[in-house]
Amino acid sequence: MLLLVPAVTFEMKNVRLCIIDKDMTPESRGLISKLEGSKFFKITFSSFSETEANNMLHRNKFDIILSIPSDFGKDILTERPAKIMASVDAVNASTAQLSWAYLNGVLRDYNAILLTENMKSTPMEPIPQIQITNRYWYNEMLNYKHYMLPGILGILVTAIGFLLAGLNMVREKEVGTIEQINVTPVRKHQFIIAKMVPFLIIGMIDLSLGLIIGKLVFNIPFVGSIVLLFMSSFIFLIAVLGLALFVSTFSGTQQQYMFVAFFCMIIFILMSGIFTPYESMPAWAQDFNLINPVAHLMRINRMVMLKGSTIHDIRMELYSLIIIAIAFTTLAVRRYRKTA
Repeated sequence: MLLLVPAVTFEMKNVRLCIIDKDMTPESRGLISKLEGSKFFKITFSSFSETEANNMLHRNKFDIILSIPSDFGKDILTERPAKIMASVDAVNASTAQLSWAYLNGVLRDYNAILLTENMKSTPMEPIPQIQITNRYWYNEMLNYKHYMLPGILGILVTAIGFLLAGLNMVREKEVGTIEQINVTPVRKHQFIIAKMVPFLIIGMIDLSLGLIIGKLVFNIPFVGSIVLLFMSSFIFLIAVLGLALFVSTFSGTQQQYMFVAFFCMIIFILMSGIFTPYESMPAWAQDFNLINPVAHLMRINRMVMLKGSTIHDIRMELYSLIIIAIAFTTLAVRRYRKTA
């Protein structure tokens, strides 16, 4: 958590910019000053050669080339549309979109300044204005750590439940101690429940430690019910443990189990919505997430911790987790064979 929460972020604070200023007028320098004053851009190179700039863009020396033509200032002074060209490195599509959005914001601000200055020369005409006041709900300061921490916390709880429980079961197969249990009068459901209980306790402790670290280190807000969060995580752990024990009944060695567990965890985590919005996924992926317990936990964690959602708001996610928990646990009990 200490490593991933500050490291895994989509925030862009240092977009490397190359300027090709063929105009060299006060208007072009004014635009460059606006870019230098932005907290998102860092002008790392200036050139008069587009070939040199493009070659350096290919070598990943910067992210955007902003080319200002020689008639930029003249067009502004004569009130004609002025044109500039931005070449954006779009190997990483999300980074390119964010960089382009930041650049558009600076250009809009500069354009508004130019319009205001031009309209001051004709004071009889009022300046048309629409005043917009923004407020971001639930994460008002747009702190990306507050968005990522509930997701990372879900991954840690998943790892505890899915890896340790299954490995424990397979380990007993390898050393032969499970055969000693099989000849006792212990029933199958009692055995599966006994295998779940220690890791439920460990998972709850892990969740508690994660919340403490989140509050002390990252000052994560918690506006919802902590009881509701622990109850949801408890149901989630039953679902994950049931799946882990079900998979372990097919595995003869720890290596076999690790291969299957790694595959399942990668699919569940990457499709859970921790990095990409759930709503932007294709329809088939959203349908798959109905049986993905990690996806439900991600939404519950973020809704309860950041929004203060109640049990009524997350009831569909809770119903889904309960159904998944019952299904996987039942499969684990039915699949486990007590043989002497």
